[in-house]
Formats: sequence, structure tokens, C-alpha cells
Amino acid sequence: MLLTPYRETLALPKIRSLLIVATLARVPIAAATVVLTLHVVDGLGLTYGAAGLVGAAATLGGSFGAPVMGRLVDRWGLRPVLVLTTVAEVIYWLVAQALPYWVLLPTAAVGGFLALPAFSVARQAIAALTPESHRLPAFALDSVTTEMSFMAGPALGVLIVTTGGSRSAMLTLAAGILLAGIGLWLLDPPVRGADEAPVTSGERVPRSSWLKPRFVAILAVTMAATLVLSGTDVAVVAALRASGEVEWAGLVLALWAFCSLVGGFLYGTIRRGLPILVIFTPMALLTIPIGLGGDHWWLLALLLAPAGALCAPTITASSDAISRMIPAAARGEAMGMHNSALTVGVACGAPLAGLAIDHWGPAWGFVAVGSVGVLVALLVLPAEIRRRREISSEPLTTPTAPTDPSGSSADFAGPPVTGPSEGWADSVTVSVGSSAVPAQRAAIPHAQPVGHDASPRAEAVAMSRVDPTH
Repeated sequence: MLLTPYRETLALPKIRSLLIVATLARVPIAAATVVLTLHVVDGLGLTYGAAGLVGAAATLGGSFGAPVMGRLVDRWGLRPVLVLTTVAEVIYWLVAQALPYWVLLPTAAVGGFLALPAFSVARQAIAALTPESHRLPAFALDSVTTEMSFMAGPALGVLIVTTGGSRSAMLTLAAGILLAGIGLWLLDPPVRGADEAPVTSGERVPRSSWLKPRFVAILAVTMAATLVLSGTDVAVVAALRASGEVEWAGLVLALWAFCSLVGGFLYGTIRRGLPILVIFTPMALLTIPIGLGGDHWWLLALLLAPAGALCAPTITASSDAISRMIPAAARGEAMGMHNSALTVGVACGAPLAGLAIDHWGPAWGFVAVGSVGVLVALLVLPAEIRRRREISSEPLTTPTAPTDPSGSSADFAGPPVTGPSEGWADSVTVSVGSSAVPAQRAAIPHAQPVGHDASPRAEAVAMSRVDPTH
């Protein structure tokens, strides 16, 4: 009974092959940040601060590039964008390994801008391939497989760096990106549903019809969620270094990822999801006291488990929300914005946690990012309450769920229900959410808040998991 939603979802045409190809395609992308970090630190002999600037440049480029690539998918279709980004990113990795630092820095921004959009493309295709009744388990599977990619990618990246050097690893990434692009091109998953106007129809939807407060609110909470996740990664490493147990960092983070996998799997089995704040607020609140277990690695892992179990569900729900509230002709751009929100949250969380750790100690890293998450939840709460009041005051007379002015269906999770609703707060879709985790999670190479004795490679491994996509 528990597996029934997944069996039915995987039986849908192309879903199984999409998840397999997308998972493999994300592995080299997940390895990219840790490889770039070790290249700057070991290959070029520079500091983590210098590596952080390169990572920030790539992140900034990716944040601007994801919506642009999504808009191109909406207008041109998938294959032309795959060709453009695959060729561009392969060239980037082939060239980057031979560049001096002052050239690598701006080049990383360009490489990020033209990165292969494997994450957003997979989510856009899931929205096109699945009916609403199966969309939640489909996005849950996507989050779980993303988590697996971010568990495997950084580890493989460090392995190649330690055995063959950073330049060999960057050349291997070029080959991996090429294979990922070819795999997605051959699969050519649809980005429009069978009942939606195809890309060739030239349908255009003005941003004003869908770029509305409820969509912005979902992006804000999504960004806050990955901020909490990335800051937690840094704080875990800092806490274990302060207690002299940094060698356990990899295991602790792996257990955290496992809890996220289990949480994401269980969340995908429910018929309807939960409002956004019901998932995100506990995750932020449960993050605040984690530092109390900093003296013992096993206690730290135990305190991480409850918040970790909510990581993948938040990514699942935010993706589902956007897929339901955005019209098909703008779905690529909206998914690109969602990807940017994940990335920006990841980029902000590590410096915030590092600043708190440097001034007050490792435990305060958890407090800082958890408190910011709670603050964002409080800022979003009035909008949710207002929408619920509006919905409750509307008569339940229509037999089917209506569409909003942008042409998207009402934001309810699961099968259509009676009664009008446009409220983002009522959908499974408004629960945010990784791993690794980003969901999509990405490593934060520039965060080295405390400590002096861990090796660069050990620290890079420990800090490489933030979904995140993650």
C-alpha cells in the first residue's frame, strides 16, 4: 500500500527513464563545486577565500542564467537549449583547468550562466508527463534521486582529484557533462503536457499573469530553506572541528542525507501535501538547538535527524507548487527562477553561519540560519492567513477546480476538488523544499568558518553536501 503511489507513477510513460537519466546527469554537476574548490586550493595553491570567490562567481552566473535558459526552453524547445548549454559547459571545463586565477574568476561566472539545466529540465518534464494526482510522488522521487546524486558526485570528484589531480578531474567533468547532455538530448523529455499547447504553437504568457505575490512567496521560502540547509552543513563541520571529531563529519552528513531520503520517500506517499509553513517552520525551528549536541558526533547526528527528515519534502513541495500554479508556456522560466532561489539560498547560508560561528562559536551557526528561516516564515504567514480567509469566504459551488487568470489550475495538491481556489497556501505545492540538498544542494567552497587542522580534501568532502539543490 505504501509503495502504490510510486508504482503507479513509475508506470507512467517516460517517467522511469527520465529519473534515471536525470540522476546520472546530475552527478557531474554535483561534483563540480568540490572539484573547483580543490583545483583553486591544491592545483593553484591559493586559499579557501579565493576558492570561495570562484564559487560565488559561478553561483551568481547560474542564478541569472537558470531563468534565461528556462525562458529559451519555453520559446525554442528543449533540444536547442541542451545543445547550447552542453557545448558551452564542456568548453568551460576544458578551458578552465588551464586558466590562471584572474581569468578563471570571470570565466566561472560565464560557465555558471550557461550551465546545463539538468535540474530544472527534469522538474519541468515531470510536470508535463504526470497528471496532478501523481505529481507529488513524482517530485518526491526527483528529490530523492537528487539527494543520491549529491551523495555520489562530490565523493567521486574528490576521489578523482586525490588520485589524478584537479586538472584530470576537471577534464573528467567535461566528459561527464557531455554524456549528460547527450543523454538528455536523446531522451528528449517533453516540456509540455499532451493537453497543453506545444512549443511550436508560439504561445506567449506575460509575466504579469503569473509573477504574483504567492509565487514570490514560494520562492522566498524556498530560498530560506536552502539557506538553512547550507548553513547547517557549515555549522556541522565547525562543531565537529571544535570538539576534535571532524573525522566523523562525513558520516554525520551522510546520516543527515539518509534522513532526508526517508522523509522525502514518506512524503511522496501521502495523497495531499501540507501547507508551506507546516513543513518549513518546523525544519527551521528544529535547526536552532542542533548545536547543543556539538560535543559528541552521535548526539549531533541525532539532533540533525528531525530537521533532516524535512529537507527533501520541502524541495518536493516547492517544485510541485510551481508546476501547478504556472501556465505551461512559462513553466521553464518559472522553474529556472525556482532553481535560482535554491542556489541563492545555498550561497547565502554558508557565509551567514560562518559569520555567527566566527563571532560566537559553532552552536550559533545553527541558531543564526534557523532564526532567519523562522523570520521568513513569520513574514510569509500573513499572506497565507489572508489567502485562507479569502478562500473560506468563497462559495463552494463549482464542480471542478478553476483556473486563475494566468490559465493555471487551482493550487490544490492531488486530484481536483470542488470549490474555487487560487491560493498558493493551500497546495502541497506551497510546501518548500534538496538535497544535496540545489534541492538542489551545492557545496559552499568559500565557507571555512573555524578550525585550522583539517585537510583541504577532508573539509571539502564534509562541506560538499548542500541539496540542493540541495
